[in-house]
Amino acid sequence: MHHRRGLRRLLGDDELLGRVEEGWRTAPLGERRLAMLGYAVKLTTTPWEVTGDDVDALRAAGFSDRDILDIAEVTSYYAYVNRIADGLGVTLETWLPAE
Repeated sequence: MHHRRGLRRLLGDDELLGRVEEGWRTAPLGERRLAMLGYAVKLTTTPWEVTGDDVDALRAAGFSDRDILDIAEVTSYYAYVNRIADGLGVTLETWLPAE
């Protein structure tokens, strides 16, 4: 739930947020965002399938090598932190208000 708040703040558009929640692949996000999300999902769910072609696709979408490194690091960091939290049975903080 707290990730939703951050995304809402970044997007600044509740209608777009709803469309992303319904299915990011069909949301009106633009080529760059769709390329980034496709890469992030692949890196998260099937990292062994990521190849240089995936990186080239990000470059073709207009991302610099630094951008791609940032995308890979943030995606990997969230996967790591979530696995640690899940592996230790950590629950969400009760003081976080639901939206």
